[in-house]
Amino acid sequence: MKKKTLIAATLGIAMIAPASAQNWDWSGGRPGTREYRLAGPGVRLLYAELRGSPRGRAFVMRNFDRNRDGLVSVREAEAANRAFAGIAGARRDRFDWDSRDSGWRRPGAGGWDRGAMRAYGFRDTARGAMMRMEDSVLFATDSATIRPGAAAKLEALADYLKANPGVRVAIEGHTDSRGTDAHNDALSLRRADAVRAAFDAMGVTRARFTVRGLGERQPVASNATDAGMRQNRRVEVTLLGRRASEF
Repeated sequence: MKKKTLIAATLGIAMIAPASAQNWDWSGGRPGTREYRLAGPGVRLLYAELRGSPRGRAFVMRNFDRNRDGLVSVREAEAANRAFAGIAGARRDRFDWDSRDSGWRRPGAGGWDRGAMRAYGFRDTARGAMMRMEDSVLFATDSATIRPGAAAKLEALADYLKANPGVRVAIEGHTDSRGTDAHNDALSLRRADAVRAAFDAMGVTRARFTVRGLGERQPVASNATDAGMRQNRRVEVTLLGRRASEF
């Protein structure tokens, strides 16, 4: 097994764990939630059950758009097909999407997805429960425009905020140390404001948000390495006065 893993890593092949071992995100495509569209060279390869239903399209985009570019590559389509075949078995055409909805309540009727909120990885801070998203999840390099499809990553949080109108939110953008202070301050603010605008488009009242751009002033890793700089380029969303254990 080790030899196979080493060969796969050398060739750049993504190893997919058995379907039963995965904690798949089933939360998209339900009634009252965002409609997903598929684009990219891999779409034609997807099983009809994935291409042809709102739940299937959401399953693909929420679990297999690994580079967060809003497109389905050939490799991503093949991974989605393998996973779905492992879950659905021989009769994919009879797969019961609703069987994955235990405990879910329709957004807009006071419902929010606890599992999806937990998946954000909130952690407790002095101000409240905070989750962190690296800039590459939402933005192209040196851009404050949210990538196509990337706003969907904020849907579960938007549902929570609409179901809990008393929760106030701080959104803060951060950069690495490259660029001037003026450039980094402006870019981090534009990115934080783009996230606020995405929530606004999902129906979350903008008056609930405070938005700041902190540039490079609060690094969480060393800017001496590419990995450290990647961690520092981020947007943090804090639910003021809340605890991560709520999710």
